[in-house]
Amino acid sequence: MTTVSIIGLGAIGAAHAARIAEAAPLTQIRVIATEPRAERLRAEGVTVNGIRYDFPVVEPAEPVEPADLIIVAVKHHDLAEAIGQLAGHVGPQTVICSLLNGITSEEELSAAYPQASVPLAVSVGIDAVRDADGVRFTTVGRIEFGDAVPGEPSEGVRRLDELLTTFEIPHRISSDAPRTLWWKLLLNVGANQVSALLEAPYGLFQSDGPARDLMVSAQREVVAVARARGVNLSEDDIDQMIGIIGTLGPSNYTSMAQDALAHRRTEVDQFAGTVVALGEQYGIDTPVNRVLLQAFEAKHQLWGVA
Repeated sequence: MTTVSIIGLGAIGAAHAARIAEAAPLTQIRVIATEPRAERLRAEGVTVNGIRYDFPVVEPAEPVEPADLIIVAVKHHDLAEAIGQLAGHVGPQTVICSLLNGITSEEELSAAYPQASVPLAVSVGIDAVRDADGVRFTTVGRIEFGDAVPGEPSEGVRRLDELLTTFEIPHRISSDAPRTLWWKLLLNVGANQVSALLEAPYGLFQSDGPARDLMVSAQREVVAVARARGVNLSEDDIDQMIGIIGTLGPSNYTSMAQDALAHRRTEVDQFAGTVVALGEQYGIDTPVNRVLLQAFEAKHQLWGVA
């Protein structure tokens, strides 16, 4: 029996857990959680698109067999804690699929668990939203993944391909996974940050106007920093990003916008913070992202989550 452990049962994690449960019902799905969330999940389950799922919940100290696949779907500021909680689930045949935003989580996971396979991975195009009624989505998007060094796919990449095929999760093996991570950062820096600043859904960015203009201005700074770092992003990538946003549910929100609406800590450090820091390293001005970073640091202070 295939075993999947999931840590982070928010919108992204729950949507993928539900997809796996529907496509491969014999799969053993385990949700890693600590109290009081663990008890709440046992009592209430999780509702996805109107269907309740009662996934087995295991606490970090509980003895378990290593998982075939671990899906990591926490926010980056929770990653260090999550890494410690995964220990009992990791074995030499385990594949860890990080669906975190940003460009550093796989490096951190690989350092903690060198015995496992940790392909570079991004979740693209999913429009899952968590609200008081549970999680809902119109598309699960796709997972793009590959090795840190381009070439023939490693065993871990091939295993992840097989697993995602079984689970009917759309996916693609990237021939240049590092560039794919930066491409996702381009989306996060533009759409996530500006939608969170404006507390606006995707629909506001699906036509010309000041919101889209601000998004593109932030993304152009990513392109400049990426090219200085040797990553070949361009204006064409921004145009492609606009096309993808146009396919998403117009009333749905990015994950960062959902955090802003709930006054939760955002991932601005991984987005604008990364762009500003690398801009300083390479001597590139990043005024838009610098203002976005300051704006969200102020919001965090206002919300009491700094």
